[in-house]
Amino acid sequence: MKHSKSVHPLAVWAPLPLLLAAVALPFGSASAEVPTGSPIFSDPLTIDNQFFPFQPGGIKGYGGSEHGTKVGQIDRYLTQTRTFTLNGANMQCRILREEAYEEGELVESSDNYFAQADDGTVYYFGEVVDIYENGVIVSHEGSWLVGGAMLPSDPPGTGNAPVPAVFMPANPELGDVFKPEDLFPIVDETAEVVGVDLDVLVPAGKYDGAIEVEETTRLSPETEFKWYAPGVGVVKVKAKGESLRLEFSTLVQPQDD
Repeated sequence: MKHSKSVHPLAVWAPLPLLLAAVALPFGSASAEVPTGSPIFSDPLTIDNQFFPFQPGGIKGYGGSEHGTKVGQIDRYLTQTRTFTLNGANMQCRILREEAYEEGELVESSDNYFAQADDGTVYYFGEVVDIYENGVIVSHEGSWLVGGAMLPSDPPGTGNAPVPAVFMPANPELGDVFKPEDLFPIVDETAEVVGVDLDVLVPAGKYDGAIEVEETTRLSPETEFKWYAPGVGVVKVKAKGESLRLEFSTLVQPQDD
């Protein structure tokens, strides 16, 4: 995922090809009210987690600043999917494309791969990163995938993760700790839910019922905070000298009856 520093039971076998079990524990050993066993994916493309929903064809736009530089980000919820092999079976993942801009110039684009387990937890299968300078790709730093590089288009040196990581628990609670990225020194991230049931005001509107997540990494001393709103996902990001706020979104928060 784009970072401004540079969103179970025991294994069970079933006859359906997409009903996957016996996936090892996510990389980290962080403990919390998050999945502690092997996820099962019988319908991985249906991602309706309230704090990280995926609507194919959707788009979100952010604006902000980074140490005095005007920055922006576009999130594109692609209709295409990508197939991964997990425990010898094929399964599909959704693709979220994040494009980061500085002063209107594209500086990073990443395709991020997600699937939702049967318990509602969203798992992260990795990302392919393109870093730009003057319109030219100069690096793929931070790229990692479950199973490593598998397609001709995957960059050399892509990190090889053995299993997907917990990106968003089904029902995040205050104090929950999980590891969305854990392939040090390529990527590393620890997330902790530090606020719940919050109101967040950004240019796109006011969102209620949000959670606040604190992200830390062994790759940097900086700390980042993200606010996730139900039905929308990330609506605000803040770190020292940096901020990003949602300006428009085709994903909307459900209205109370």
